Amino acid sequence: MTMRIFVSRDAGAVAVGADEVAIALEQAAIISGIPVEIVRTGSRGLYWLEPMVEVATSQGRVAFGPVMAADAPSVFDAVATGAPHPLRLGVTDEIPWLKRQTRLTFARCGVIDPRSVGDYRSHDGYKGLERALTLTSDEILADVTVSGLRGRGGAGFPTGIKWKTVAQASADRKYIVCNADEGDSGTFADRMIMEGDPFVVIEGMTIAGIAVGATKGYIYIRSEYPHAVAAMNAAIAAARRTGYLGERIVGSEHTFDLEVRVGAGAYVCGEETSLLESLEGRRGIVRAKPPLPAHRGLFGRPTVINNVLSFAAIPFILAGGAKAYADFGMGRSRGTMPIQLAGNIKHGGLFETAFGVTLGELVDDIGGGTLSGRPVRAVQVGGPLGAYFPRALFDTPFDYEAFAARDGLIGHGGIVVFDDSVDMAKQARFAMEFCALESCGKCTPCRIGSTRGVETINKIIHGERVSENLAVVEDLCNTMKFGSLCALGGFTPYPVLSALKHFREDFGPAPATLQAAE
Repeated sequence: MTMRIFVSRDAGAVAVGADEVAIALEQAAIISGIPVEIVRTGSRGLYWLEPMVEVATSQGRVAFGPVMAADAPSVFDAVATGAPHPLRLGVTDEIPWLKRQTRLTFARCGVIDPRSVGDYRSHDGYKGLERALTLTSDEILADVTVSGLRGRGGAGFPTGIKWKTVAQASADRKYIVCNADEGDSGTFADRMIMEGDPFVVIEGMTIAGIAVGATKGYIYIRSEYPHAVAAMNAAIAAARRTGYLGERIVGSEHTFDLEVRVGAGAYVCGEETSLLESLEGRRGIVRAKPPLPAHRGLFGRPTVINNVLSFAAIPFILAGGAKAYADFGMGRSRGTMPIQLAGNIKHGGLFETAFGVTLGELVDDIGGGTLSGRPVRAVQVGGPLGAYFPRALFDTPFDYEAFAARDGLIGHGGIVVFDDSVDMAKQARFAMEFCALESCGKCTPCRIGSTRGVETINKIIHGERVSENLAVVEDLCNTMKFGSLCALGGFTPYPVLSALKHFREDFGPAPATLQAAE
């Protein structure tokens, strides 16, 4: 009987030796004479345990990790003989970190072969598309609207409204565009899903095309993601071969096809209009709105632009039901959110759960606190443009409105943890410097404001006229927040102002006005 062993080909796992582990396991199998099939999957998202190896047994898959190439022979022998092993983690689905999650979007990630349509279908893949093909456009749109799905890329705009706007627009051609330009620090969910379950993105985009009347889609991926590019291209080719893309999809009257386009890695191309400019072959510069992309997007046609995770949620909504999806979450934040834990944290990785879990629970309980063992001082939620939250705000529920009420952003669901050695004045400077480097330069508040911000914070760090320069920074932030054309300049004030508000002691002596007030 052939032994089945699963090793991730996810970029995060490969970076710490997964390819070498797979080769070592093959060699161990040859030496033992035991036939083996090694399946290269995506990652389950437990990155502190990568490379993680799973073996199919009568009890289910059993995991070992982190496994290095040197460990492979002993792990293989333990599997073959049933002997105990110090790296044995037990039945994978029973690992507490995985068991407490609610995996709707990531249900197959780390489980299936991401290059196999058959494997995808055997794990409930394409059931959403099959149902969509029996519905009218209005019925599909109703399901997406009732589900309460909001854009998972950061803006949180209701997906159903966006799709309905495109569906109602009149044009000779419409497009579906997937924003896979994942550039936020501490985020990796888009990459994980593209490398571990690419067919779920293809299925979601195909359903979108049927719903709004589009026949062509593009997946815009940054060049820093070569593994994701390869995985998506392989999956698109497989979907075409099996009739899930192209003309007359699975025998229906619908036509839809996909193409991957690779961006040069500009952060601003994560903004939808800059992305469209890049897709059309021009420099990625923000477009003024209106017109909205839903009315006049790619090549001047009505266009649905959604994030990878937004499209990846669609198959569950169509297959499992809009109400089943909406039953998770709280308030206007429905469904689940794949939360990415990174930075100085003991258990870094992807944790998918319903909206409503508190920030403190995510960092202290699920994440296990800092890897350094020092106290957590700050967490940044929502990428390099997200606010810094101190421990006093750890009771904040992970919810769009709850974060907004405390001048924060959920963004793409990334959480970066800092211990008490962090200098928050330097973090504020970094935010301005990041904006200055990544600005497309089209609008003055972003282009000039961020550069002046770096200069002014440098003066504060060196103790130059601290009170006056702090006032200048706050004025710059207000100008950028309300005067910038896009979120790059508009959201840069969030990390700067939150650092000033919650970690004032890192910015030199308090202004006389504040001292008097105290």
